[in-house]
Amino acid sequence: MIYMEKKLNNYPLKGIKIARVSTVPFFVVTQLKTQLHYLKDAGAYVVIITSPGIEISQIELNDKLKYKSITISRRINLLKDLIALIRLYGYLSKEKFNIIHSTTPKAGLLTAIAGFLANIPVRVHTFTGQQWETLANPMRYVSRISDKIIGLLNTHCYADSESQKQFLVSERIISPKKIGVIGNGSLGGVDLKRFSKRNYSQPKINIIRNELKLEANSFVILYVGRITKDKGINELLYSFRKLISVGKNVELLLIGPTDKDFGMRETISLETISGDSKIHYIGYCTNPEKYMAIANVFCLPSYREGFGTTVIEAAGMELPTVGTKIKGLIDAVENNVTGILVEPQSGDALFNAFIALLDNPVKLKEMGIAARHRCKNLYDSNTINSSLVKEYSRLLNILEKKC
Repeated sequence: MIYMEKKLNNYPLKGIKIARVSTVPFFVVTQLKTQLHYLKDAGAYVVIITSPGIEISQIELNDKLKYKSITISRRINLLKDLIALIRLYGYLSKEKFNIIHSTTPKAGLLTAIAGFLANIPVRVHTFTGQQWETLANPMRYVSRISDKIIGLLNTHCYADSESQKQFLVSERIISPKKIGVIGNGSLGGVDLKRFSKRNYSQPKINIIRNELKLEANSFVILYVGRITKDKGINELLYSFRKLISVGKNVELLLIGPTDKDFGMRETISLETISGDSKIHYIGYCTNPEKYMAIANVFCLPSYREGFGTTVIEAAGMELPTVGTKIKGLIDAVENNVTGILVEPQSGDALFNAFIALLDNPVKLKEMGIAARHRCKNLYDSNTINSSLVKEYSRLLNILEKKC
């Protein structure tokens, strides 16, 4: 009998045990929170496995959605990595999960090995960008090998965008038969009820602007993500200061944790922005939509991305994006329709894109409306998460037919 015939229609994953593994809880909370609850509501028993962190408190845990803390170092540390591998193997063997699904590089590697040794029947990983793209040897070689091992030991893998999938195949990281894309891409889509401009009246917007002490009628550029070199922060700061130098009434909001917050080597110092009254560093926050509501344009000038979840969240808030022509972002942004894409690592190109939108408010408004429309059609979280449930069911069906 086919697997799905055994399940109630309303609970397609009833009785299925799923482990979702990521290196840090920050990633789980910002990328997967809605999806985890969706899987639980589909009948699955879900366990989140990450390093310890206060962010996990933002997820409502219960008897069907639990948390297991296993420290996974982001940096290469042979002793710590071995300990994490042993703990993962022991836990996965004991709990006998039907599905393990990893994200992020280090968690992906350790989970692939532990899951294979524990003989977990369905082992999947989602690639969300390749660290080795911007690394030099020998770390580039090590990181590539890690991704190849992930592809080899898992039963199936996904990329969070079609362009990333094609890149991984072309680089011979993984066979085209073993990798796919869920829906139209992204990790979990966008909660369009949460990311909606309708939730913010003009008086509410004015209160937020006043809290930040923004100048009246200033044009607000928003960045949400890690404050790190690979995200293009240096180029963003350069272009912003150039806008100031030509007399534009602009302000910049930076939202997100620093490398230091993750115990990593700092690549961008906050001292470079301190003392500049036009640049507002918010830090990590749990409600980026609050700041999207007061912004005029979103910017993600990254050197590499798997997809760019914050771009489609901004789109849900009717914000066009100025971004870079890289894998992932060419999927998340329709160039010259929902935003403007420029060559990476070019502050001047970012400056020109901002000028184009500053000087054409009608076009800016049209792009914002188009961004929301495209987000609704392609990246509604309900649609993406429903597609994932169907994919889990398909993989379990294939397994059952083989048994």
